[in-house]
Amino acid sequence: MDSSVHLDNVMMRFDNFVAVQQTDLKIESGEFFSFLGPSGCGKTTLLNIISGFLDPTEGTVRIGGQDMRQVPANKRPTSMIFQNLALFPLMTVAENIEFGLEVRGVRKAERRKVSERLLNLVALPECRDKRISDLSGGQKQRIAIARALAVEPRVLLLDEPLSALDLKLRQHMRTELKDIQRKTGITFIYITHDQGEALTMSDRVAVMSAGKLQQVADPMTLYRTPATPFAASFVGENNRIEGQVVAIDGTRVTLDCGDLGRLSGHTHDTFRLGDKALLFIRPELLTRRTSMSDNCFTAQIRELNFEGAYLMMEATPLKSQHRLRIQLLSDMNLGDVAPGNLIIFGFAAEDAMIMSGARDV
Repeated sequence: MDSSVHLDNVMMRFDNFVAVQQTDLKIESGEFFSFLGPSGCGKTTLLNIISGFLDPTEGTVRIGGQDMRQVPANKRPTSMIFQNLALFPLMTVAENIEFGLEVRGVRKAERRKVSERLLNLVALPECRDKRISDLSGGQKQRIAIARALAVEPRVLLLDEPLSALDLKLRQHMRTELKDIQRKTGITFIYITHDQGEALTMSDRVAVMSAGKLQQVADPMTLYRTPATPFAASFVGENNRIEGQVVAIDGTRVTLDCGDLGRLSGHTHDTFRLGDKALLFIRPELLTRRTSMSDNCFTAQIRELNFEGAYLMMEATPLKSQHRLRIQLLSDMNLGDVAPGNLIIFGFAAEDAMIMSGARDV
């Protein structure tokens, strides 16, 4: 059954405030799709438009090819899991799961079959008769998923459901959610400001800022080839360096970066000499160099932070006020890596992304 979701030129305005700029997007049937962005960027507004809790100012929503304009929230083929889960504390686990079916008039025997199947799906068959208050945070999360799946939605909407969990449990639940999505084949639309969640679970991610889709891509493309300065800055760690174009050779562009000198990178934009531009280089792509070559500089280490497998440092190139973040493997020979020491760092031009400063958000 088609469970695709199409936002057809959807826009949302509250009085003079545009919460969602014109958006045209198709989420494929059976896809795990995430909206990623900071608070207030419009991602939850889009989720409420899909669910039917909000009517868009302009445009239409189609689910499985059907126009949803005249379909109220309780009649749409969707279920939503809220940030606070909204489980009923005075009901047992089974009663929570079966609640939506009971409202729809499904017989008790059939409701029991559904709840037993779903409790097995979320690996909690022993919790059937427990009260919600007797469950751990992760168990409550899985019961909320089971309850949402009980009414057999074609699309499951998840509004930051892991935000209240501790780090270890969030990481565990990412795997659980993705596994459940694969087993059911249901379209998942996930809202988060946590890039780790989005990159780990999603087939595709839409990065949002100020009500606008900045980029829609699979996680690897999003990380390796960001399309806008905002996507480059928001997804993962990135060093951002401003400069002016002084040389162009095909897709290779060289910038005058002031006190950092001339640095080169690759681009998908079109530039002219003299244009302002931004160079982005990931901390893990800055490496130690023993001889001078393109994009090399001597920097003084300012701060070191041990992060297990990695050592994250902040360093300032000589005669510069820039602070660059550099990530090294902690099992390397790091005898001379200490605050105050001078070390030569560099990066390959193909590892650096250069973007037009005019596209900055």
